[in-house]
Amino acid sequence: MTKTDSPTSSAKAELARLVAPVAGRLRLAGLLAAVSELLWAAQAALVALAVGGLLEAPVLLPIWEASAGFLALMALRTGLDAAAQGLASRAATRLVATERQALLRAAARLDARASGLTPAELAALAGEKLALLGPFAARYSPAMMRSRIVPLALIAITLPFSWIAVLIFLIALPLIPIFMALIGIAAQEASERQMVQIGSLNGALVDRIAAVTDLRLIGAETRAGAELANVFERLRARTMKVLAVAFLSSTVLELFSALGVALVAIYVGFNLLGEIPWGSWGGPLSPEAGIFLLMIAPTVFQPMRDLSAAWHDRASALAVATELSAAKETLAREGTLLGYGTPATPPAPAVLSWQGLSLRPAPSAAAIRFAEGQIAPGEAVALSGPSGAGKTTLLAALAGLIRPDAGVIRWGETALDDESADALRAAMGWLPQAPQFIAAPLAEAITLGRDGDLAAALKAAQAEDVIAALPEGLATPLGDIGGGVSGGEARRLMLARAHHARASLILADEPTADLDAETAQAVIAGLMALRAKGAALLIASHDPTVIAACDRVITLEPGGHP
Repeated sequence: MTKTDSPTSSAKAELARLVAPVAGRLRLAGLLAAVSELLWAAQAALVALAVGGLLEAPVLLPIWEASAGFLALMALRTGLDAAAQGLASRAATRLVATERQALLRAAARLDARASGLTPAELAALAGEKLALLGPFAARYSPAMMRSRIVPLALIAITLPFSWIAVLIFLIALPLIPIFMALIGIAAQEASERQMVQIGSLNGALVDRIAAVTDLRLIGAETRAGAELANVFERLRARTMKVLAVAFLSSTVLELFSALGVALVAIYVGFNLLGEIPWGSWGGPLSPEAGIFLLMIAPTVFQPMRDLSAAWHDRASALAVATELSAAKETLAREGTLLGYGTPATPPAPAVLSWQGLSLRPAPSAAAIRFAEGQIAPGEAVALSGPSGAGKTTLLAALAGLIRPDAGVIRWGETALDDESADALRAAMGWLPQAPQFIAAPLAEAITLGRDGDLAAALKAAQAEDVIAALPEGLATPLGDIGGGVSGGEARRLMLARAHHARASLILADEPTADLDAETAQAVIAGLMALRAKGAALLIASHDPTVIAACDRVITLEPGGHP
């Protein structure tokens, strides 16, 4: 592997690409901060002239004039610092928000078969991991700009006073980035291990929460808690390793900067005492020159000190950039569903038909070929067949959630493709086997912000008693999987959503699975009420009662052929 192909080089390139949209603002923030820091040289000159005049005649600058100038420069520096910090902070916020939005948008548009990035991994990456790009942009980038400008500018200002002070700076300063680079390798490795552990913790936590009922039933809460505690402990150890490396980098920089400042102070002191008469131009240093050098010496190293303090932010950002790049590659491989996700007006009811469909239930699975089929407006059709025959896959393809390998799906004369998918989906109601809602009050989760008769929709779906039993009624937030209601109640609420949307076609996947006879009958009645309003029903089911309630049956055999 060449240097340009190394993981570190790839991470740097990806991080540079991420920062590119806000790079101009960050450069301006760094430039403003550098100008503010360079103004300290003017303040130091005022102090040196005023104090030097007290030590020996003549007085070069009265105290009150020096004080007024010092305060004016202080006010200017305060304004520049505030502007720089504001620019950097806004740029960092925009960077994180833009990447988070892009990642979530890509995840939301994933093909229904996607499995490469789990919800826990996506949540960890979009949440706490992407947030680590903020400190990098807000602190490290401006500090890097200052470290490139301020030390060289102050060295140039120092040169007319003392060549030996310049020599001290030139010897001490280069040692800092050398050691920072060496420490940076360990910092990035530690940060990458921490990122992996954060993802593992999120995955383990989601798994335990999802299985909490089963864990209680089998009495495994203690063991599950112990396993989760071990994951927490590994994350704590990784985090402490990152902090240890960060403190190490700061310690190294503080050591060299302190030595550099101390050497300048020793030289200035002995030069003013006459013990070291050389090192300056044309004779010993004046008191004013000595005071000036002592005051600006710490500022020569300050940008590098700030850069070191933010060095672990860079390591964390590189680790995030590496993981984000891998996640984007995974999402790109998974493919996207049809359409663009934009609001669209549903078309008039029409026959839904499909010809020559070839679909893969999973990216690596063999393709299933389906014979021609269709469903007319107001018709109820059962989709039957053994598990693995492709019922769920076919429903997802008809909704545009899977891109067919071959074949065509039509709504009347309109082919289902990227251009038409959003409008055609607006005419469909989707009832997956696992209930899905939006994380909002129940009224909003059912209406999705659309106008309509909510009370009538609840009545048609026989869901009025479900609302009455909830502590806050329609204001109750259920979460995205319908927490707080049973499976049958959640399905009736999804039916109410379909009634409210006045969908022309309902695609239902095992709507009565795992329900008792009474609840199943209520769900079937809700579906038939949709049909009575003119909606077409295509229901994938093993339930003989559901199949008997339909007008006809499309039976799929293994491989998808009827």
